[in-house]
Amino acid sequence: MTDQPRVYLTGASCSGVSTLGAALSERFGVPQLDVDDFYWMPTDPPFSTKRPPEDRVRLIQDRQREAKGWILAGSFIGWGDALIHDVDLIVLLQTPTAIRLQRLDQREAARYGARILPGGDMHEAHLAFRDWASRYDDPLFTGRSLAQHEIWLSYQSAPVLRLQGEQRTEELAQRVAEELLRL
Repeated sequence: MTDQPRVYLTGASCSGVSTLGAALSERFGVPQLDVDDFYWMPTDPPFSTKRPPEDRVRLIQDRQREAKGWILAGSFIGWGDALIHDVDLIVLLQTPTAIRLQRLDQREAARYGARILPGGDMHEAHLAFRDWASRYDDPLFTGRSLAQHEIWLSYQSAPVLRLQGEQRTEELAQRVAEELLRL
């Protein structure tokens, strides 16, 4: 394994993917590329206008080419398979729904404050996002789900490391580093 790893982190919303990505980015001195930064157009309120898939892929690939290694964090099932042709390791973070929803509520409150409360301009979007995120473990859900991730993972040739996202970030980063050394 190179000292400039190429790692793809994925899982449910608020499973800890971005947090682990930031820790690995710092640990290995490589950029973290958060899929949401490319998926969504910069708008206010945020996360309301999707960027076309071909533009997302092109923008991420441009950033990947700028670096010898990278941490790609997020989900791109259905539109971004070209982004991990040279990946060293895929990491799936699995975190219990109750913990994910608690994290989601804390994150959204810290980011948007009163905007997500009843009467706020982002209240309805917050409730819809929360509902969407709560359905990840439902095998019949047509949005991002564990079932979709499992199917997608079954087609990948890169090694897959499964981690429990409720563990401390430092422990998770250590597990990823150890796995990379084994490759």
